[in-house]
Amino acid sequence: MAEAEEQETGSLEESTDESEEEESEEEPKLKYERLSNGVTEILQKDAASCMTVHDKSPVKINQVSLDESGEHMGVCAEDGKLLLFERSWMSRWKSSVLHEGEGNIRSVKWRGHLIAWANNMGVKIFDITSKQRITNVPRDDISLRPDMYPCSLCWKDNVTLIIGWGTSVKICSVKERHASEMRDLPSRYVEIVSQFETEFYISGLAPLCDQLVVLSYVKEVSEKTEREYCARPRLDIIQPLLETCEEISSDALTVRGFQENECRDYHLEYSEGESLFYIVSPRDVVVAKERDQDDHIDWLLEKKKYEEALMAAEISQKNIKRHKILDIGLAYINHLVARGEYDIAARKCQKILGKNAALWEYEVYKFKEIGQLKAISPYLPRGDPVLKPLIYEMILHEFLESDYEGFATLIREWPGDLYNNSVIVQAVRDHLKKDSQNRTLLKTLAELYTYDKNYGNALEIYLTLRHKDVFQLIHKHNLFSSIKDKIVLLMDFDSEKAVDMLLDNEDKISIKKVVEELEDRPELQHVYLHKLFKRDHHKGQRYHEKQISLYAEFDRPNLLPFLRDSIHCPLEKALEICQQRNFVEETVYLLSRMGNSRSALKMIMEELHDVDKAIEFAKEQDDAELWEDLILYSIDKPPFITGLLNNIGTHVDPILLIHRIKEGMEIPNLRDSLVKILQDYNLQILLREGCKKILVADSLSLLKKMHRTQMKGILVDEENICESCLSPILPSDAAKPFSMVVFHCRHMFHKECLPVPSMTSPAQFCNICSAKHRGPGSAILEMKK
Repeated sequence: MAEAEEQETGSLEESTDESEEEESEEEPKLKYERLSNGVTEILQKDAASCMTVHDKSPVKINQVSLDESGEHMGVCAEDGKLLLFERSWMSRWKSSVLHEGEGNIRSVKWRGHLIAWANNMGVKIFDITSKQRITNVPRDDISLRPDMYPCSLCWKDNVTLIIGWGTSVKICSVKERHASEMRDLPSRYVEIVSQFETEFYISGLAPLCDQLVVLSYVKEVSEKTEREYCARPRLDIIQPLLETCEEISSDALTVRGFQENECRDYHLEYSEGESLFYIVSPRDVVVAKERDQDDHIDWLLEKKKYEEALMAAEISQKNIKRHKILDIGLAYINHLVARGEYDIAARKCQKILGKNAALWEYEVYKFKEIGQLKAISPYLPRGDPVLKPLIYEMILHEFLESDYEGFATLIREWPGDLYNNSVIVQAVRDHLKKDSQNRTLLKTLAELYTYDKNYGNALEIYLTLRHKDVFQLIHKHNLFSSIKDKIVLLMDFDSEKAVDMLLDNEDKISIKKVVEELEDRPELQHVYLHKLFKRDHHKGQRYHEKQISLYAEFDRPNLLPFLRDSIHCPLEKALEICQQRNFVEETVYLLSRMGNSRSALKMIMEELHDVDKAIEFAKEQDDAELWEDLILYSIDKPPFITGLLNNIGTHVDPILLIHRIKEGMEIPNLRDSLVKILQDYNLQILLREGCKKILVADSLSLLKKMHRTQMKGILVDEENICESCLSPILPSDAAKPFSMVVFHCRHMFHKECLPVPSMTSPAQFCNICSAKHRGPGSAILEMKK
């Protein structure tokens, strides 16, 4: 709750009651100031008893209410009469009595065609259109003296009257009476739509949208003397409900002489168009206004709610007059810095300072003074605007002195044109003199060299560090001429990537150059040549002889595939190397490829002792002599005989092997092998029989189809010719006799154009199809006439 304090300028500041905390978190709804322009001086000599507000009637009167036009006014007086004054011709006032005879009239309010007034008996409402009084609302609490606790009236709209009397509030609605209910009654009646009690005595009422402003007279009991005393009056904003109300805000007002005032000494008037509320007391007039956005921002700043104040200013920037968004933002940054929240303050600089380079530089120096350059570094502008290079260099030096990783991060993230690159390079080199092996500094120096287009120095550092970016650097800046003498270093670092890069750029670094550079590192030479061979079997053919030794030395598993795929490999040299190293499989392959299959088979049997491999080799060669050699070699070796019996059934007659087995020789799994031979034989028989049945069925089906085709007729007309004499097959004279032959192949001949069939072969055949070996082409039709 806020209280109105007197100031020399005439303004009032909000304060709380003595029993309340000064730092209230609830924002007040209204602001206050004393009415000046001579009112203060007047009230020092005399006491105010009433007041009304209208922009068209600056008339000094006692107790009055004006209509909305300002052309009529009602005046209540101590003689109990309610007078209506109307402007007549020549702007003179004409008066008429509306009510008298019920004691003093203490309050009157006019709205539209309705006038409400209150006397000691209650509240009356008069309709000036019909010149009728339409209701009387009696006073509830008759124990209160009406002269000490007068009635307060206000119109919410043209048909809603709010009555406050003592601690009671009534909301009355004026309604039209139905025509059927008229009789001798007024055309309007009043219905009480809401009624509730308040905590204090009511001195005045005023509407505020759908809420209600209540001026309350407060009495409290002193804790020390236990005596009742007059407290400061309160101006409350409440939300009326059906039988109660909800308090929205409550302000205690310090007005002059409040200790001596009574409930009747306070009045509340209001100006609807301006949302102004006038609190009138005998020695003071205070004006209450609805708080605007500037006032709201003032309160937020006072409560140090800078974030909310900044947001409110941004939303209402077109309406605020006393505040600037930038000023609020700067105050917010200073507040965060004062609280030690440096990172948040630095982050807010982005939004608050925007593109103002001068303010950015000013804030950076402020952060430098408190030793917090690191805090603001992530948020510095890097494009629009761009600050002075000195600003960025100052921050880089700060990191370089205490945080190498942070320094490296900034170098990666900041564009190189923000600062003087040579200055920073020199600074890094100075630090490397103290710590020459620091990988972070070396890597950062390489990045600085790269930006400075000093790629040679950058490449050397990357290779020394074995950094993954070395290949990207070479590709990006086409540094292949710089790496011709560094191939070994690249291969040592990452042979896979290095080989791919070298092979992808053969036009820049030749195969010959690479092989020469790797001459002293045969293991790397092999990696390169192997990858080259995988890509293209012919491109490195001049090195295939060398590769035999390299494969034998470093990669034997790939030697045999190499020998199989290469057509440029010297077989004699390869055989020599394989025999020297006792590479049996490779030697077998080479012997076979050189045509010495029997020696290859012998080596398999004698060196490998692998009957399955020997059988497989014999199958590949498909040579009867090899099978004979294999049988002869295996005949005294029972395990070999078992292997042969299980595998040669489809290539060699098993009887040849069985007849050569010595009597009494124990052969492992002989029974199973013989059963398998018989099963294989039966399977072959079944396959042959099945094929034969299919062949016979197909032959029969095709024969029937051919027979149906040959049974069809063939059209012969004037367009057909004799295939022998090439004259029309039919005579031009239809009456003339003729003879012709038509074959199944659709070729036609005159009878006399065909050779005479012999006695041994009476059947005739088409000469054309017989000559082309298309089949006999026997005749199907002979025509005569």
